[in-house]
Amino acid sequence: MPLIPMRVLLDHAAEHGYGLAAFNVNNMEQIQAIMAAAENTNSPVIIQASRGARSYSQDAYLRHLMLAAAELYPKIPIAMHLDHGNSVATCISAIDQKFTSCMMDGSLQEDGKTPSSYEYNVSVTREVVEYAHRRGVTVEGEIGCLGGIEDDHGAGLSEAEVQAHLTDPGQAEQFVADTGVDALAVAIGTSHGAYKFKKKPTSEVLKMDIIAEIHRRLPNTHLVMHGSSSVPGELVDLINDYGGDIPETYGVPIEEIQEGIKHGVRKVNIDTDNRLAITGAIRKVFKEKPSVFDPRSYLKPAREAMQRLCEERMIALGQAGNADEVPILTLEDLAKRYEAEVR
Repeated sequence: MPLIPMRVLLDHAAEHGYGLAAFNVNNMEQIQAIMAAAENTNSPVIIQASRGARSYSQDAYLRHLMLAAAELYPKIPIAMHLDHGNSVATCISAIDQKFTSCMMDGSLQEDGKTPSSYEYNVSVTREVVEYAHRRGVTVEGEIGCLGGIEDDHGAGLSEAEVQAHLTDPGQAEQFVADTGVDALAVAIGTSHGAYKFKKKPTSEVLKMDIIAEIHRRLPNTHLVMHGSSSVPGELVDLINDYGGDIPETYGVPIEEIQEGIKHGVRKVNIDTDNRLAITGAIRKVFKEKPSVFDPRSYLKPAREAMQRLCEERMIALGQAGNADEVPILTLEDLAKRYEAEVR
């Protein structure tokens, strides 16, 4: 099965009322973990790479690893997505490298740190949409700003500052009309990285009501939750038990994500949780078996730990059991659909 446009997965998820975990990757073991989890749960998958991941892995390696995943798991629909493209050029380069989906994050300027204007966001996002849709590629945009920094991307807003950069539902509605994006990432109080909340989040800091209002205004637009790792306490404890030093921190509760899915959230970005699972497993091996130096001795349990977490998220978000139900459409099919919509 070829890599398919993310829009196909999002449309199916919307039709059947489930969400899709979008897992970030940097290397072979992470891709293997995701694909093993997808096969075990019969889940369609979104695998995404940030600018940092593309720099670390190099596009050619990353592209061929994704093609290998598609070859080894021919029954699993896979979308290859660029996470947080910082410029039109970055998005075009990903599309030219055969990514089937990209995110133009115009909520920040090209430096990936400074909040931008609405006009700038519309301009760059619309340019990417026009280029991508001619090629059948899905586009995700963002309105509002998240907190934190991950992979050197983010405004670095504190938990308090985030509240001043939440998505305005009316502006979100206008943004979709102005750009034609397929999916919209919204700011509801979450942050990139592990340090999202100092205590279990309540409605005072995690504004799920914003999602409900945006979905009411945009019932046919696929919503995206960024910074949505749950930061399981047991994984933080595991890391700290074996020499780590991660302070007390809280993520987005699974039940809140499930509530979001009821109100149009179709894509849920998860990275930190997998990093924690991998790091805990590796630290455990290093502590218990200090003489080990074969990378396979610690990468295998790390891969298994990430696979378990991916399976848990696939089941919790409802994508499990849907892989063989997703219609298989190509980039060419979607390009024709977009062209027909413009007419």
